[in-house]
Amino acid sequence: MHRPVRPIICPPRCIVKDTYTTREVPVIHPVITINRQHIVNVPRHMVQPMTRNEVVDPGYPRNCCGRR
Repeated sequence: MHRPVRPIICPPRCIVKDTYTTREVPVIHPVITINRQHIVNVPRHMVQPMTRNEVVDPGYPRNCCGRR
């Protein structure tokens, strides 16, 4: 009979089985709403009435009956 043969033992090999589980992580995105009111200058034409009194002097008459 023969002697039993000694087995050869190799270095171990690793087998990795990855599994993934989802996990929600809150991500906050701030949004700022800016309400702007722009002032636009628009001319408003207004009339300012004024009264002026004038005297029109025809001058001193040269003759008694006016012009001829």
